[in-house]
Amino acid sequence: MNSTTEDTTVLGGVLDRWKAAVDAHEPKQVAAVFTDDAIFQGLQPYGVGRSGVAEYYASQPIGMRAAYHVLETRRFADDLVLGYLDVEFSFTDRPALDVKLSVLVTRAGDDWYISHYQVSRLD
Repeated sequence: MNSTTEDTTVLGGVLDRWKAAVDAHEPKQVAAVFTDDAIFQGLQPYGVGRSGVAEYYASQPIGMRAAYHVLETRRFADDLVLGYLDVEFSFTDRPALDVKLSVLVTRAGDDWYISHYQVSRLD
């Protein structure tokens, strides 16, 4: 299966909430976008669960902002969508950081949450 408009919309709904919380430097709000048992791999050692996500984003500098572009999606089940993205993290005091991001988003009730987050640097 290839990317669909519906899958891109699902990812956008989740990632817009993530971006807004990252941009506002609200670590607990970032963590609220993740499942309770999410596997999270940023550019530091991995963590599991919302507390690990909140701790990671609390350590990020004030003024960091995220911009993303969905490259690919795959729907593996009615309630499971994979996204592969370009993400640029910009900062007030250093050059921007470009990464690739893979996420799995899972539906819980009427909403979607990130259950797996994996960042890669390709340079």
